[in-house]
Amino acid sequence: MKIREILSVRLNLSTAVEKIDDDAPLFGPGSIGLDSIDALELVLGIQKEFGVAIEDRALAVRVLVSIDTIAEYLKSRSAGNPEAAGGLNA
Repeated sequence: MKIREILSVRLNLSTAVEKIDDDAPLFGPGSIGLDSIDALELVLGIQKEFGVAIEDRALAVRVLVSIDTIAEYLKSRSAGNPEAAGGLNA
């Protein structure tokens, strides 16, 4: 499952996920309107799909900014592990 699929399936977004820009903010003013429950679901989806934990709020605030920042974080965590890098496409 890819990042967009996690957004679509786990969060049941009313916004068409394919129309979300990779650098569009996910939370806060001018965002697609995700909230704290969505953040939790997103963290759980990332952990389940990629085996990568986002262990504290400060890290989540830095990582869960956009699809791009999530993908960058996942790539940095899977560096040196080609199997983990598979399926990271947004």
